[in-house]
Amino acid sequence: MLDQIKGLHHVTSMASDARQNNEFFTGKLGLRRVKKTVNFDAPDVYHLYYADELGTPGSVMTYFPFPNIGKGRHGVGEVGTTAYSVPEGTLAYWERRFAEEGIAGLSREETFGEKRLAFAGPDGDGFALVEDRADTRAPWVKGGIPADEAIRGFHSVSLRLKDGGATEELLKFMGYEELDKSGNVRRLAIRNGNGADVVDIESLPGAAFADLGAGSVHHVAFAVEDRARQLEVRKALMDTGYQVTPVIDRDYFWAIYFRTPGGVLFEVATNEPGFDRDEDTAHLGETLKLPAQHQHLRPYLEKHLQKLED
Repeated sequence: MLDQIKGLHHVTSMASDARQNNEFFTGKLGLRRVKKTVNFDAPDVYHLYYADELGTPGSVMTYFPFPNIGKGRHGVGEVGTTAYSVPEGTLAYWERRFAEEGIAGLSREETFGEKRLAFAGPDGDGFALVEDRADTRAPWVKGGIPADEAIRGFHSVSLRLKDGGATEELLKFMGYEELDKSGNVRRLAIRNGNGADVVDIESLPGAAFADLGAGSVHHVAFAVEDRARQLEVRKALMDTGYQVTPVIDRDYFWAIYFRTPGGVLFEVATNEPGFDRDEDTAHLGETLKLPAQHQHLRPYLEKHLQKLED
């Protein structure tokens, strides 16, 4: 069993409109945009990052907003719900705020003894807020949400799978332990993690497979401290039979990718070097940052990429 993984690092999804996406996360959720860059493989498409003040691993939601992309179809073989942690007793505040903002899909629920508020993103993305009294992570306090109510970071992701058994074994190999089960959902968590410690597996053997599109999670990333530990994880996964990519430099972290038995794309990302490698902490996410291989496209991209704000 591995001990290098410390919880979630980031979740990356697809969107249909960059400006709408930016307003939702910075305006409605009160998160900080910590990076405005572009997709490495499609530089005419943004890659937007929303998180806490520093872009701390375990708080980072990222998006590829592809103009005119079709809407995703939810099903099995994907991340169904991305859940954020909020302080105990704050769901009433968020429910009122979301209702006033016209956010869809609001419903209260309780799972594994935790109070949750489910809601939908602009493209039908599945989200939830979970009250967690034990979460001591500091929130971003300049996003228009009072500090006592603000989002702390990720609580969990929920995987929807036809058969969760093999993915559960994979997560246990990655250092997760089963905490509880309820019906067709099994909850696993990492000990002594970064706060974004939980993965739920929902088994839905009769459901259709998901189709990737706007509102779909593209991949979920797990955090390791540095490149040395990442290489240890890569070797262990490959020794177990997984097809793992070489290490890829993503400017703000190094990444490896592999497909899980249930069809979800997993990434293992380093905490280093972080989002302040090319911007001062006070000004994260303010200017367009480009990977070195796309710097020559700056004049074109600055003219043609959608404006995120007036």
